[in-house]
Amino acid sequence: MIKKSKEVNISPSSSNRILQGTSIDGNVSSEGDFRVDGQINGNINITGKLVIGEKGLVKGEVKCGSARISGRLEGTMIVEDLLNLEASARVEGDIFTIKLAIEPGAEFSGSCKMGAVVREIQNDGSTQKEQRRSEKIS
Repeated sequence: MIKKSKEVNISPSSSNRILQGTSIDGNVSSEGDFRVDGQINGNINITGKLVIGEKGLVKGEVKCGSARISGRLEGTMIVEDLLNLEASARVEGDIFTIKLAIEPGAEFSGSCKMGAVVREIQNDGSTQKEQRRSEKIS
């Protein structure tokens, strides 16, 4: 008799961690939450919450549902809901988000677009539509 193997269901609330001392070169995607205390050189695409710990470093493009940054991010970040930059955060790059909270002491170098513009960017996958829209307003 042959038994069927069990299918593994990944819960949307699953959590993933890259611990301090771990370095990944490559892209990461997940349906759950993700915490980085190590280093990732590559793009991150998740539907859940991204947490970059105080010792964490991400170099690349990030797309996520929400995020809390305590460490370093170098690259573009697209957040569907709330982006929270804690006092120890160091961000170099462009941010696209619906809501932004920045604690005193956080460092941010780049540009930030907030509100409905982010939804438009996610729908068509480019920033050209947003740029044309901002030119009309000016």
